[in-house]
Amino acid sequence: MIRRLLLTVLGGGLVLGLVAAGAVYLDYQQWLAGPVHEEADGLEVDIPRGSSFREVRDTFDEAGLLADRPWYFEFLARERELAGRLRAGEYRIPAGVTPAELLEQIVRGRVIQYSLTIIEGWTFNQLRAAINANPHVLNTLDDLSDEEVMARLGAEDQHPEGWFFPDTYHFPRGTTDEQLLRRALRTMQDTLEELWAERDESVPLESPYEGLILASIIERETGQAAERDEVAGVFVRRLRRGMRLQTDPTVIYGMGSAYEGRIRRSDLETDTPYNTYTRHGLPPTPIAMPGRASLEAAMNPAEGSSLFFVSRGDGTHYFSDTYDEHRRAVRRYILGRD
Repeated sequence: MIRRLLLTVLGGGLVLGLVAAGAVYLDYQQWLAGPVHEEADGLEVDIPRGSSFREVRDTFDEAGLLADRPWYFEFLARERELAGRLRAGEYRIPAGVTPAELLEQIVRGRVIQYSLTIIEGWTFNQLRAAINANPHVLNTLDDLSDEEVMARLGAEDQHPEGWFFPDTYHFPRGTTDEQLLRRALRTMQDTLEELWAERDESVPLESPYEGLILASIIERETGQAAERDEVAGVFVRRLRRGMRLQTDPTVIYGMGSAYEGRIRRSDLETDTPYNTYTRHGLPPTPIAMPGRASLEAAMNPAEGSSLFFVSRGDGTHYFSDTYDEHRRAVRRYILGRD
């Protein structure tokens, strides 16, 4: 420690002690002003949970961050009364960081952040697979069923589909799958509550959950941002008129593992709870995880008169007001007959 060193050198004689003390002080100031390292890519250091200050100090010294002056770092930390506030975690120390900046980074817990992106339109099965495959996530739910997972999240008796908000989530190594799912669930709940309060109240939806279901269908029907409101408008007008939605993504979801890349006429005629060709109204649950834009479209669809749409084959759709117009569009875009 600096004070102890000063007392030691002062004991060797006043003049000599003052000279030595000055040299130590100058060395400390130079160490304090200089970078702890200059590696362009930064250095990574892992501080295990439960590490004492001395163990942290020695870890930094062994990593070459203290220029063989660990007692300087200890003096700095204790002088600023921060020795007991260092946080465990995995750190990337950028080039050019000074000792004081290194200390601040560890006190503030600015650890390495990893990410997981939940894609709009994913199913819950796809989400679980992505989480399990992420090497930085601690898996604790592998042996649980979907129902057991939802119970663990405090959403007992709730079907998991659709409830996890698509976004990129940042987290430190060791974050559990349960923690990530809780964040995504809470974000979806908050977003749904916000948008439900701002909805067009003339839309025939009885609850926020029905809004989530409709948004999931919109999400799966189009990837074109400009079309979402119009697709939503078609579905809402069909609901108002008591028409079946007749949307292929719900049929596909109801087929489960039997779906092999295309829908046959027999599939459209096979009744399942998700077959909107054989049943009126919305399916019993969402069929995917909708993003905010699809949720907004479901709550506030575009006005208009179209009741049908068909894919043009380029990612966009042709919208029709009448069944005759729709049949002509099908002949043109699906059957290739003008």
